[in-house]
Amino acid sequence: MYQITMKIEGMACSMCEAHINEVIRKTIPGAKKVKSSHSKGESSFVAEERPDMQQLKEAIRETGYTVLSVQAAPYEKKLFGLFG
Repeated sequence: MYQITMKIEGMACSMCEAHINEVIRKTIPGAKKVKSSHSKGESSFVAEERPDMQQLKEAIRETGYTVLSVQAAPYEKKLFGLFG
């Protein structure tokens, strides 16, 4: 699994966050934990396989936002509970 974090320019409100989240979900089937923050200017999600970032950047650009950078890192589930 991969944790993808993108710096995105142009988000100004919670509706902008919703637009970005929708684009991510439509472009990357199976994207999980999709969240965006206009105050931080970033979006993140978890994917089983490394996604086609060029395709995602283009889809985001078509909605009027600009992807400034992308980071992909291995993602491991956090264990909770007594022994986690």
